[in-house]
Amino acid sequence: MQTLPVANAPVTPSTNRDTLPIASCSVVIPVYNGAATLESLVAQLARVLPQVARRYEVILVNDGSSDASWEIITRIGSAYPWVNGIDLARNFGQHNALLCGIRAARHDVVVTMDDDLQHPPAEVPLLLSRLTDGYDVVYGTPDQQQHGFWRDIASRVTKLALQSVMGAETASKVSAFRAFRTRLRDAFGAYQNPTVSIDVLLTWGTCRLM
Repeated sequence: MQTLPVANAPVTPSTNRDTLPIASCSVVIPVYNGAATLESLVAQLARVLPQVARRYEVILVNDGSSDASWEIITRIGSAYPWVNGIDLARNFGQHNALLCGIRAARHDVVVTMDDDLQHPPAEVPLLLSRLTDGYDVVYGTPDQQQHGFWRDIASRVTKLALQSVMGAETASKVSAFRAFRTRLRDAFGAYQNPTVSIDVLLTWGTCRLM
């Protein structure tokens, strides 16, 4: 596993630190063959994150991509000091890659999102605003599923499996676009099983989910 150097995000002079809703935020993104979208995704986050957090970072976890994703992550990390990269030795799957990034997160709140721009960075402020309403986990659920047919089916099966743990209403809202308080990871700090569901792990730390 390779990692890029870590740096704190600067606060731009125009940012009013006292009025930002979140003290600090880590955006964790699992990357699998995302070379075509990564630069646009990070450029959009560069415009959004200074509006919502005093300190921030983006963690790009390369999950065994077969394209130029890691080269692009390295280039992005050179351009943006608040972007950190983790290069996994092989493909471990989305939730394992997420868990790796979550464990590396350094800030108060974690936002997770996909690498393909299906989750608009412009919606991150809305996600975080609901988190400040007293919830520990907030999901951003799209009006329509935009992935392929088989991926949609897999998502529905996962949500059915989660109903027994989270309840039917909460399970129906589960998506990879989520925000949660980083301290929740303490509840699964010792978790070592190769089969991972981030959403189930989050329920070990709280029942305040939206």
